[in-house]
Amino acid sequence: MSDALPLPPRPNVEQYRKLAKDLQDACQSAKPGAVRAWAERWATALARLFGPDLTPALRERIAIEVDRLDNAWRTLKQSNEAAGACKLSAAQFLVARGHGFASWPKFTAHLKALGRADSPVSRFESAADAIASGDTATLAALLQAHPGLVRERSTREHRSTLLHYVSANGIEDFRQRTPPNIVEIATLLLQGGADVNAESDAYGGRSTTLGLTATSCHPANAGVMIPLLELLLSHGAVVDVPGACSAVVGCLHNGRAEEAAFLAGRGAHLDLEGAAGVGRLDVVKTFFHADGSLTPPATRKQLLAGFGWACGAGHLSVVEYLLRHGAGAADPVSDGGETGLHWAALEGQAGIVRLLLEHGAPVNLRDATHESTPLEWALYNATGRSNRRGRERYSAVVALLVRAGGELHPEWYASDPARRRAGQEMIREALDGGAPAG
Repeated sequence: MSDALPLPPRPNVEQYRKLAKDLQDACQSAKPGAVRAWAERWATALARLFGPDLTPALRERIAIEVDRLDNAWRTLKQSNEAAGACKLSAAQFLVARGHGFASWPKFTAHLKALGRADSPVSRFESAADAIASGDTATLAALLQAHPGLVRERSTREHRSTLLHYVSANGIEDFRQRTPPNIVEIATLLLQGGADVNAESDAYGGRSTTLGLTATSCHPANAGVMIPLLELLLSHGAVVDVPGACSAVVGCLHNGRAEEAAFLAGRGAHLDLEGAAGVGRLDVVKTFFHADGSLTPPATRKQLLAGFGWACGAGHLSVVEYLLRHGAGAADPVSDGGETGLHWAALEGQAGIVRLLLEHGAPVNLRDATHESTPLEWALYNATGRSNRRGRERYSAVVALLVRAGGELHPEWYASDPARRRAGQEMIREALDGGAPAG
């Protein structure tokens, strides 16, 4: 994702030179928190672009941006001599990076081009805005007047084409929106000659529209994910880019299990991790010799990661098979230190939870990232769900974990009394109501 801040109306180079000079002054100031105060003034001014009233959502966004800018400057000072000396060039670099540009010269060139209404940069920015807002008429008019626009790229660091913008992923975050007519928008771009397999530099490079779309929450939340993926595939989108991360594994790591299964059904490459994650036991078995050892290029890391995904997705046959072929119920399934029990608890998979407990899964092991037990992972999701079916599903999981000795730690809910009440209430409901044990 690009953390680029939005530009104000009619931005100019001089106002940004002043902004950078203000940062330099803050850096040189002896006043504690001067840089953070500078970041807050900038973020607040940009937030007011969305209206004079600072809503709770905008205030939350301001706080996020202030933390990001303050931390970015601290990090830069540690690694950059000019920043350490509070040089203006370093302040200008940070300002440019704040808007998603690789350097101050590239940023100022962008601003100067925006000052010309009919420049390629202005046309591209207008088209990107039209995609994010679902303005088909404006986009169609721009493409008709300038057919080559469909092959142009953003001057921001990610260098995305317009088609990449339909993914609402890897681009500047203020444009990460999916209008209900995004399939129509994408069709317009593809019919206009957009390269369906063009790669952007987002997330380190090799990012295609299909890959970005499949790992994006926005098309899924808008209910258009599968139609959009089908459209891209019908126009020749390559599922797996040679040398890039597996499309299925990428989906799993971004919480897009449905999309992982969809791509697996459309011929995506399946390694051991991906096959286990989408429940393809037939493919999982091909990664083991008759004696139970792994066949190259499968690795133990893939085995454990796939085991974790299978636990969370409820692929019982895969979980049972992997438990017999090297996966341990106590093994961490990622660098975060969580076990399969954590994932099964998080996703309300009572049958898997019961199986893992029978295999000796440690019920009170805390992961390294969130420092939480499987019970705490379960309650995090359970107390955030309002539908009755969801609560019943999690009641069984909570009952299993508590009866096995699962505990809540005071620090887990110390800053959130509401979470504590909701969690304790659910534990009482699960135990008093005689929730099924699997």
